[in-house]
Amino acid sequence: MRPPTGQWLLGGVTWGLAMAVSILLSLALEQRLSQAGLPLLLGLYFAGGLLSWVVALPLARFMGLGSPVETRFAVALLLLTLGSAASTAFLFALQYRMFYAQWHQPFGTTIWMFQFVFTSASAVYQFGVLGLRLLMPFGFLLLLVASIILTRLIR
Repeated sequence: MRPPTGQWLLGGVTWGLAMAVSILLSLALEQRLSQAGLPLLLGLYFAGGLLSWVVALPLARFMGLGSPVETRFAVALLLLTLGSAASTAFLFALQYRMFYAQWHQPFGTTIWMFQFVFTSASAVYQFGVLGLRLLMPFGFLLLLVASIILTRLIR
């Protein structure tokens, strides 16, 4: 059964805002709010959160429908965790690729393919090392709250 559109829209925007607020608070704790790329970072994490909710909601409903509450919570937590990290890393890799594209070979060449793969892999690695830590400690708390809400939506 397809989730209601309101759950997709409101949940996606809310989870995106939660991710953006999480990194904003983490940067404030580290006294790094004066970064020039702050609007881009906030937009990137917001879009990653929005995208992950839109994907996680129907998958969680499919995987957890009719299951005990503990299973639904585990499904929600797993999908939101992996979905948020993967979608934000993907968007980070796209932005990374756009920056480095000016130095890459023409599209479709063998060298271009290597450059594309390794630039994307480097971006995902860099996000994993530097970007995920911005979600701690606030992102984890918000993740638990969002997972509880998603658990209730799965019923």
